[in-house]
Amino acid sequence: MKSFKTLKADLFRNRWRILTGLGALLIVDVLQLLIPRVVKYAIDDLTEGRVSSSQLLLYGTWIFILALGIGGFRYVWRYLLLGASRRVEKSLRERFFLHLQTLSSSYFSRTKIGDLMAHAVNDIESVRMALALGLVFIVDTVILGVLTLFFMAYIHPLLTLYAVLPMPLITVITLVFSRRIHERYEVLQKTFAQLTERVRESIAAIRVIKAYAREETEMEKLSRVSRDYVNKNVGVTRIWGMFFPLLLFLSNLSMAIVLYLGGRLTIVQSISAGDFVAFMSYLGMLAWPMMALGWAINMIQRGAASMDRLNRIFGETPEICDAPGVISSGPLKGKVQIRGLTVPSGNGGTPLLEDIDLDIHEGEKIVIVGRTGAGKTVLCHLLARILESPEGSIFFDGTEIHRISLKTLRGNIGYVPQDIFLFSDTIRENIAFGRPDASREEVDEAARIAQIYDEVMEFPSGMDTVIGEKGVTLSGGQRQRVSIARAVLVNPPIFILDDGLSSVDIQTEERILGELERFLRGKTSILVTHRIAPLRRADRILVLEQGRVAEVGDHRNLLDRSGIYANLYREREMEEELEKEKF
Repeated sequence: MKSFKTLKADLFRNRWRILTGLGALLIVDVLQLLIPRVVKYAIDDLTEGRVSSSQLLLYGTWIFILALGIGGFRYVWRYLLLGASRRVEKSLRERFFLHLQTLSSSYFSRTKIGDLMAHAVNDIESVRMALALGLVFIVDTVILGVLTLFFMAYIHPLLTLYAVLPMPLITVITLVFSRRIHERYEVLQKTFAQLTERVRESIAAIRVIKAYAREETEMEKLSRVSRDYVNKNVGVTRIWGMFFPLLLFLSNLSMAIVLYLGGRLTIVQSISAGDFVAFMSYLGMLAWPMMALGWAINMIQRGAASMDRLNRIFGETPEICDAPGVISSGPLKGKVQIRGLTVPSGNGGTPLLEDIDLDIHEGEKIVIVGRTGAGKTVLCHLLARILESPEGSIFFDGTEIHRISLKTLRGNIGYVPQDIFLFSDTIRENIAFGRPDASREEVDEAARIAQIYDEVMEFPSGMDTVIGEKGVTLSGGQRQRVSIARAVLVNPPIFILDDGLSSVDIQTEERILGELERFLRGKTSILVTHRIAPLRRADRILVLEQGRVAEVGDHRNLLDRSGIYANLYREREMEEELEKEKF
């Protein structure tokens, strides 16, 4: 049960529902045990021939009242206990999702989405079942079992002793089987995660699969994982399938003992016929706690295995987080200082960035260029703390980056990454993602600055057009412009555009840059680009080569040096000329 310790706060919040529900469950069990007593008196009166129609009607009325009470209080405990488990499930799922959002991007790079989906759906559902029916079955086993034994002992103690002789075997069987169920269900959950990931990946890559006509191959891959999942399920079912019949066998063995010994006691009139019928009824009731124990052990073991998996994730700590003593200040002004920034590659090779020194003034336009792998994107990630930088290497407005809260830092940076992600929602909602309270006019203006508004308004539903998963119904250039509009709407003092215009044509790029120049006036902007147009508009250009600053200057001065920048510029100029000739 120690697996469920992390739910202590959730259970405490629902303590009155749980306690009241358990009280109602206790009342139901007591009322059930009273019915055989009424039957006992009725049979004894019938056997002795001293019962009238009015008395039989009275017995029937008592059973009817007891049945009403059982039904009413059963509704109460089901509503309260099952409702409490749903509330705990909701809280657990929200806590799980919130915790995932605190983890660093490196965690998601080594964890499959299918695993996380299995945790969010299957594992949390198993925990809910353990807290709901598992708890009910355990409590019902204890309450109903103990009270039933009390009523049986009241009728005949020695007969009760004979009836419970097979029961110690239940404890031994439960201990052996529960351990095996726990181990196998842990493996089963991992296999389910693999199956979920296989399905997710195949659906996400459906266009590639169709393009290469690999439907049958993918089907075979899924079939193998699915077959493995079925085999693991059969293994759990095999253990569970032996457990349940053994409990029934022991229950029926007790009934056989009572039928023989209790029948003899009835013949010699040591107990009345009514007592014998009531005793058999109680024995039948005792069979339920024995079976419920099996169900409870199965559910709780499954829930414990799932909770263990969830607890391992809750134990993950983010690599990037707010340190003690962080500053949650107002808007940043936009002054950026980089001092001796060196970032190792992690594999012992050439550093990703080495000895970077740079002062970016408030409101300055900086363009970063360099060949693939030069470290441009790494630098952008470091500025937004998507990657962690060494202490004392990056400063905003004179404050070391680690002393600025993540919320403050990222709330003051409008970041357009290389890898665009759009939600399967309307275009308007995608643009307003960073500012959900923005007015329609503000969203439209951001779309105009990004040069996407006119194209979107040609769609049948305009800005309310729902795009597909990851924006698949839009072109690459349209996705980039929606992403730019999203950053523009936030209106940050610092704007980082990491090669965010690579998929738009040259004419559209010129229009976007013209609008951005007006929008970015007075703001600090850092643009990573392989295009020519942004270079002429930059206050300064930073040339990276193998992680080091090779050249710094404005467009004209760097051309005059005839160095790395001049070569990159001429190469790109020739490529853009060829692009223009194609059109």
